[in-house]
Amino acid sequence: MSGGEGSKALGPILRDVKGAHITSTRPRRSRVDLPADALPALLELLKGRAGFVHLSAISCVDWMDDGQFELVYHVWSYEMSMMVSAHIRIPREPGVYLSVYDLYHPAAFFERDIHEMYGLYFEGSPDMEKFILTEWDGPPPMRKDFDSEAWVNDHFDWQDYRPEWLQELEEDGGGIAIRPDEQRFSRRK
Repeated sequence: MSGGEGSKALGPILRDVKGAHITSTRPRRSRVDLPADALPALLELLKGRAGFVHLSAISCVDWMDDGQFELVYHVWSYEMSMMVSAHIRIPREPGVYLSVYDLYHPAAFFERDIHEMYGLYFEGSPDMEKFILTEWDGPPPMRKDFDSEAWVNDHFDWQDYRPEWLQELEEDGGGIAIRPDEQRFSRRK
C-alpha cells in the first residue's frame, strides 16, 4: 500500500472527525493531527471501521515553551499493514486528558508511564499509581523544566572517588580526562 492509498483508506474515516487531517504520509504510515477533543472519536472509528485494533504505544513530548504536551497515539491495522500516529496537544497546566483504556486496554500501561514521567493525569485510567519510580519523591523527571543536576545536588553528597587503582591509571596517562566538576555545564562560568 502506498502512502496515497493509505490516505485514501483513511479519507472516509477522517471526514467523520472534526478537525482531523493527514499532514504527512509514507507507505504504510500516516500522521493525523487533530484537536484533543476529537481523538476518542478518531480512535473509535479507526478501531471499528478500519481494524486498527493494536495500540502500539502512547508517547509524550513536552513543548514547554508552548505550554503544551503533545500526546501521540500509535495504532496498527493488521488487515491494512498500516500504522496511524494520531497527534494531539493539550495544555501543560493542568495536564489532564481522557484515558482511552475503554478502547484499548494496553493504554493503561502507557498512561501510567506518562503520568509518572511527565505528571499528566488520565481521567478514567484504571491505575495512576507509581510503578517504575516507586521510591521517587521528586517532580516528574521527563519534564523539560526538571533540573536533574540540581535535584541530585539537593539529595546526594558528592564524594571524591579516587581509589588507588584509578590513581595508578591516571599516573600512567589514562583515567578520567575531564573531571565531573569541570565538565558540568551549570558550573561553567
